Amino acid sequence: MSDQPENMPVYRGRETHPAKRAVLLAIGYIFVALGAIGVFLPVWPTTPFLIVALWAFSQSSEKFHRWLYSHRWFGPYLVAWDQYRVVPLQAKIMALTFMALGWAIFTTYYANSWHWPAVIGVVELLVAAYLLSKPSRIPTAQDSE
Repeated sequence: MSDQPENMPVYRGRETHPAKRAVLLAIGYIFVALGAIGVFLPVWPTTPFLIVALWAFSQSSEKFHRWLYSHRWFGPYLVAWDQYRVVPLQAKIMALTFMALGWAIFTTYYANSWHWPAVIGVVELLVAAYLLSKPSRIPTAQDSE
């Protein structure tokens, strides 16, 4: 029995130019490392970095793509995003909390005028709207009735 999810996306890296494959592989490694940092630092996100790594590996390394997609801890979140565009409620709450906290600290202690806090605030509001527009759980058969 395979340990990979049933609906694993098709690996698309076979057609990729070798130089492009090397760059994508490097991107995948870098973003896995950045995601791993997020496991230990609560203010550093994990999943967005791993989503980028999954994309890069989908075009550069079937082995690492399969490993990340079926990973014991990260795999379920990546599958939920990849197949259903789900952002878990806990991730939404943490993202919104840390964005607001970061904005407040920047505005209070570092901003010399209102311009940068306004720009950052607008960008964060757009990100918040995007996050809140995504479902928080995988749809069930009952949801479609």
